[in-house]
Amino acid sequence: MLDSNMKQQLGTYLQKIDNPIELTVSTNETPKSKELETLAREIAEISDKITLTIKTDDTGRVPRMAVGPQDETARVTFAGVPMGHEFTSLVLALLQAGGYPSKEEAGLQAQAKSLSKTLKFEVYISLSCHNCPDVVQAINLMAVLNPNITATMIDGGVFPKEVEEQGIMAVPTLLLNGEPFGNGRMTLEEILNKVDDSAEEKQAAELNAKAPFDVLVVGGGPAGASAAIYTARKGIRTGIVADRFGGQVMDTMAIENFISVKATDGPRLVAGLEEHVKEYDIDVMTNQRAVEVLDIAGEDGKQIKQVTLENGAVLTAKSVILATGARWREMNVPGEEQYKTKGVAFCPHCDGPLFKGKPVAVIGGGNSGIEAAIDLAGIVEHVTVLEFADTLRADAVLVQKAQSLPNITIIKDAMTTEVLGDGNKVIGLSYKDRKTDQSHVVDVAGIFVQIGLVPNSDFLKNTLELSDRGEIVIDSRGQTSLPGVFAAGDVTTVPFKQIIISMGAGATAALGAFDYLIRN
Repeated sequence: MLDSNMKQQLGTYLQKIDNPIELTVSTNETPKSKELETLAREIAEISDKITLTIKTDDTGRVPRMAVGPQDETARVTFAGVPMGHEFTSLVLALLQAGGYPSKEEAGLQAQAKSLSKTLKFEVYISLSCHNCPDVVQAINLMAVLNPNITATMIDGGVFPKEVEEQGIMAVPTLLLNGEPFGNGRMTLEEILNKVDDSAEEKQAAELNAKAPFDVLVVGGGPAGASAAIYTARKGIRTGIVADRFGGQVMDTMAIENFISVKATDGPRLVAGLEEHVKEYDIDVMTNQRAVEVLDIAGEDGKQIKQVTLENGAVLTAKSVILATGARWREMNVPGEEQYKTKGVAFCPHCDGPLFKGKPVAVIGGGNSGIEAAIDLAGIVEHVTVLEFADTLRADAVLVQKAQSLPNITIIKDAMTTEVLGDGNKVIGLSYKDRKTDQSHVVDVAGIFVQIGLVPNSDFLKNTLELSDRGEIVIDSRGQTSLPGVFAAGDVTTVPFKQIIISMGAGATAALGAFDYLIRN
């Protein structure tokens, strides 16, 4: 299972274990059981602090591996073989069960320890999902910290019957005490805030008590992080308030056009951004969403910016930089909303494995759509690409690759009109041929929507000048139509929505804000 390099790296990590831990592996005669047993034996051989118990068991989910301190009932379980993106989750579980402290914020850990409810978390994942480990690692830590909490990772590829019975068609899918709790990437803070009844009230009080910022950056993606670093380097009081740090980049896999970095991926790039931001005295407030920005008169009679958050808290600043980014554009057709996470998906890397051997459709013929089709073609039975225009917008090399694959069909001049389902899941879609006006039906189990982005500017409609596409109109310095409010990145009128362009725009807006402050 583990090559010599992985064993060497794992050995280095496992030296940090202080207290003995026990692995309990339940197996049967399946190949996956053999894989898990091999993995567990290799791990146990690396450290004398690890005891291994292997038992034959046909009850419950098998194979599974429970991880916990020796002589205690384990509260962290991996159902399946935690390799791929989940290997890191396994390593962290081993370290934390052995007493190695987590690097999560002390306040969040204290919040997890204080929960008195009985919480049984189960998260369905795929090993190719880059968002799943965030959820797995969050609930695992909660289980390590609190005896009232258990956490189980379930590999949907190993337990397909269970996935089908539960109607799960997107990962990660998190259940709490047997009931749906959340879908998609969730941080520890987000999960805690949903289960802690008093969290929102406490957070609002803490936010309201904060002193005014010189610059408040709204948004935590590449543009927001860049802006905050530039203003903090000027020695002025800087804050970031964001729904989540990293923004849309967290959902991006291959990044091969970030100059000076030959190849990386979204989560890795975001980790670097976060590490860089932490080098400065920047107040980072995540899991918060802005709902209003106003220009008001301060106590000294001077104008000040007021940012109201979804939980009712109010932050103030002498200047604001809006970097709220964009979100996936939806088709806005009947059935789409009903079947989200039930066949309608937006991340082929995450959810593709759940449709193994089944027919799917990709909506959109740009780079993201054709890349998704190529990616899915190696997993699913057949991919039908529907493009609204009469030509594909993707790069020629991608189009040639897609056309060379026997299980990809490309249909142009196709306008999707409805998502079809049986009440529980997607069973097909209907589209209209724009040339003939004839309607057609394609039988598919999944629909991957890849038709671009929509700027996150809805809360600014009555505040700032927006373009007809909803983008914030800015000048060459990032200044918006409201003095002292700047903007950067995908939410603005800057053309070419690229990570590197957003970072540069963030720096421009930061310097523009600094210039505004020294002149006013």
